[in-house]
Amino acid sequence: MATSELADFFLQATEAAAVAASPWRGKGDGKAADGAAVEAMRAVFDKVPFDGRVAIGEGERDDAPMLWIGEPLGSMQGVTGAPSIDIAVDPLECTNHVANDLPNAMAVLAAAPRGSLLHAPDCYMDKIAGSNELLGEISLDAETSYNLESACSTLDKTPSQLNVVVMDRPRHEVLIKEVKQFGAKVTLIGDGDVSAALDAADPRSNIDLLMGIGAAPEGVITATALRGLDATFQGRLVFKNDGHRERAERMIDGDIERLWERDDLCSSKDSLFIGSGVCDGRTKGVELLKDGSATVHSEIIDVSSGAHEFVTSTRKF
Repeated sequence: MATSELADFFLQATEAAAVAASPWRGKGDGKAADGAAVEAMRAVFDKVPFDGRVAIGEGERDDAPMLWIGEPLGSMQGVTGAPSIDIAVDPLECTNHVANDLPNAMAVLAAAPRGSLLHAPDCYMDKIAGSNELLGEISLDAETSYNLESACSTLDKTPSQLNVVVMDRPRHEVLIKEVKQFGAKVTLIGDGDVSAALDAADPRSNIDLLMGIGAAPEGVITATALRGLDATFQGRLVFKNDGHRERAERMIDGDIERLWERDDLCSSKDSLFIGSGVCDGRTKGVELLKDGSATVHSEIIDVSSGAHEFVTSTRKF
């Protein structure tokens, strides 16, 4: 069974998470929103006919209610012949944005055959993303100025026309300074580097590059989406503490500090990206209706076929 044959089930999981988080928009309680999204997504996964596993997510087993790394998913655990699928997941990307009703909060996941997605601890990842035109033209191994010069040359833009998205974090102080010194525009975001990378992959958007350090699960999810779009993505794990480094050494075979190409992070074309909007942004946010139903807007990228679509569902959750 192809991963895409389970797409409707996975879409139900992201939709349910988005709807569950939506009542918490603007209420200042991101943890409550996150917990609601996790439990709603888990409830759907429990009914999906597959032998699933969380390859990378935002929790360890003791950090419930997170979908913890290694958690079994689906209604066919251990069943011979069941689809064996890995999931990279963030039930609520942009928790703080939901708390403050800011753009681009989504429920997101990537799915691929077992062993096809990077299986790593919850840590950080240095990332660079851009459109198909920048394949082979930019690299995490290069200096910031080289990447910016190469992007300008390839995209036929002047430095002042180049727009780089960076998460607004103290760790990016040097990166932001280098981009500004080059003369490029810096667009700072609080959270939401999945949607920012998707924008960078789209030559029709006003975003040219995503650069900087964010969460590793979102990196794997982004790599899957951008593989489907044949766009540029690279990542390198960054460890917050020795515990994460030690776990990575146990989970990853080989150099844990290597540069991961897009197709290393998601090594199978039989893969899928789905994101359902919570707050308005790349997709519209959840619309709660008076009859108790909800309208959810989602983005789906089927890597195997290259199909990329935006879908809308209205039903009771």
